[in-house]
Amino acid sequence: MLKKIFQIFKRDVKVNSREFISLYIILFPIILAIGINLFAPDINDTTISLALLENDNKQIDYLKDYANIELYKNTDEIEKRVNRRDAVIGIALKDNGEYYILSQGNEPTYVVEMAKLLKSFYELDLKVEDTNVTLHSFERTVPPLKKMLVNCSILMISVLGGMLITINLVEEKADNTISAIIVSPISRIAYILGKCIIGVLLAVIGSILLIILTGFTDVNFPQSILAVFSCTLISVIIGFLQGISSDDVMEAIAGIKMMFLPMAGAIAAIQLLSDKWQRVVYWIPFYWTFKGNDAILSKTATWPQILTYTSIVLGITLAVFLLFMPKIRKGLEK
Repeated sequence: MLKKIFQIFKRDVKVNSREFISLYIILFPIILAIGINLFAPDINDTTISLALLENDNKQIDYLKDYANIELYKNTDEIEKRVNRRDAVIGIALKDNGEYYILSQGNEPTYVVEMAKLLKSFYELDLKVEDTNVTLHSFERTVPPLKKMLVNCSILMISVLGGMLITINLVEEKADNTISAIIVSPISRIAYILGKCIIGVLLAVIGSILLIILTGFTDVNFPQSILAVFSCTLISVIIGFLQGISSDDVMEAIAGIKMMFLPMAGAIAAIQLLSDKWQRVVYWIPFYWTFKGNDAILSKTATWPQILTYTSIVLGITLAVFLLFMPKIRKGLEK
């Protein structure tokens, strides 16, 4: 039986490697990771960018702790950089050896004022130790925006796992191979398991790759795999159901994309509603997975917490499976 399941999985891998849509879905986690790294700021990122002369090492060493530094060979290059559309302030050098602040004129006021203050602090040789300011930390080591984007992407990847299964099943129907399966020695359970492997692997491996590529390398990966796996099961069920009931790939994809609506609703409820109003979305498995992933990415998750969330997701998944099991059985007999 295991050999037959593996053969079905192996066939899906070969077919998906030749189909553009399937290949795009498989590579999508990496594309998401690249996008998040490009646009999501780090927890210590500053919004002030300065253009400096590359040979001014002392000033560079001082200012790099407080601003994003770009280096240029001469004042003309700094002026060209400042005249671009974004808000970069230049610190240029006159012929008499005096520095001056170079701005385009349309930068936000706080950016120009911050650049002036930093230059003044450098000239006065002020250090953090010279101030009477006390720094307090909220103990946040993970960028909130980046964490939310990664969390949302993990849920999206779990849905894409179900979408991949849907596409494979529609193509099986087009080739009339499902009918051949009915009269073959392989059981329906083995066939279902074989078709579902690729979707589960995409969700689990894709999520782990996303987490690693976005810099969350020190999270508890066993907890993360468990959370992703439990969430993916319901996507697999819906994907399988949509696949056997659709005759067109685009129709099937449109159907599976409807899962993004409850997913978005669960995320919005967590972000916008108080705890007492979040009860209205307790029935959505994505709600519990999002909360679990949030704790995992924040490195505050405990095993009892993750096991509780996972159990709730599995309970909802089992209810959905029992509800749609007759329809899945009927679809395989067509």
